[in-house]
Amino acid sequence: MKNVKKYYLLFALGALVLSSCSLSKSESPATLKDAYKDKFHIGTALNAWQITGRDTAGIEVIKNQFSAIVAENCMKSGPIHPKEDEYNFDLPDQFVEFGVENNKFITGHCLIWHSQAPRWFFTDDEGNDVSREVMIERMKSHIYTVVGRYKGRIKGWDVVNEAIMEDGSMRNSKFRQIVGDDFIKLAFQFAHEADPDAELYYNDYNEWYPGKRDAIVQMVRDLKAEGIRIDGIGMQGHVGMDSPSLEEYEAAIEAYANEGMKVMVTELDMSILPNRRRDVGADIATSFEYQQSLNPYTEGVPVEKMNEWDERMLDFFRLFLKHSDAVTRVTLWGVSDATSWKNNFPIRGRTDYPLLFDRENQPKSIVPKLINEANNWDTK
Repeated sequence: MKNVKKYYLLFALGALVLSSCSLSKSESPATLKDAYKDKFHIGTALNAWQITGRDTAGIEVIKNQFSAIVAENCMKSGPIHPKEDEYNFDLPDQFVEFGVENNKFITGHCLIWHSQAPRWFFTDDEGNDVSREVMIERMKSHIYTVVGRYKGRIKGWDVVNEAIMEDGSMRNSKFRQIVGDDFIKLAFQFAHEADPDAELYYNDYNEWYPGKRDAIVQMVRDLKAEGIRIDGIGMQGHVGMDSPSLEEYEAAIEAYANEGMKVMVTELDMSILPNRRRDVGADIATSFEYQQSLNPYTEGVPVEKMNEWDERMLDFFRLFLKHSDAVTRVTLWGVSDATSWKNNFPIRGRTDYPLLFDRENQPKSIVPKLINEANNWDTK
């Protein structure tokens, strides 16, 4: 009898321990990547300090909170291919290795972009524009080399970036001037040849403007009609407190999804600061003179304003959840407010608060709200 009593006592103690462990686990805070794992990838952009491991706090946030990653700068054509016979794969290799080791969905950004391209790309030894044939060959060599190096590890590529203006016209970039409008088709063709299994995307800002939206839709139709692979549209998502409206953004999501495109929000941040123009977007050539009135939160954001920011960000995520049958990834353009490019764009020297984690890499009040929204979405 004593042995039986001892057995039941041990059993009860074991059950209590298991119950306590289970309770502790259920009460532990969820992460963004866990909350959204059945909805869409949630990602972030990595800077050089994070890629090299020097930003240890940022790295922990990336590992714990995000399921997808993209490189903020090091894979753009200027940094990765500074000279015709020279590639700089040091940071890109570390970035891809980090993604593979930590089981992240890796996106390559970006192959063809008019900005941050090396000067040699467009000119001969005498500084004159190269011929169409030479430009096409340089595009092909660049894409084959970069995409081929990471074949099978990078799952999707921003093939062409920002080629269309807000009114729907083509940006008169050097690629267009030298090659013609078909530089887009050729870029997608070369990327597919370099890695037939990789997803291929077109990426742009102010992607909700009706003129640009309709032109992107037509571009998709034209590419598909010619048998060129295109899998998705990257909506950068550099938004503000006043624009775009949720209705404008939803119309763009629906337009792209109706063409059979995967929809990705690729560079999401939401500036809390006032802007001088509604159409600033993400054209890095844009710059305005500093004014103190446009930098009102140098010592922190008032609670009521932060709550307003939270609600608008939450509204965007509700929209993404509503369209999670089409939205496959939502990527924040940076980890914390401290390193966000919005502190210097479009006005240098401002203090902005556009991301989900604060300057100390701590989750802001929006993070548990986003987690709760995802966890409870299916019950609504």
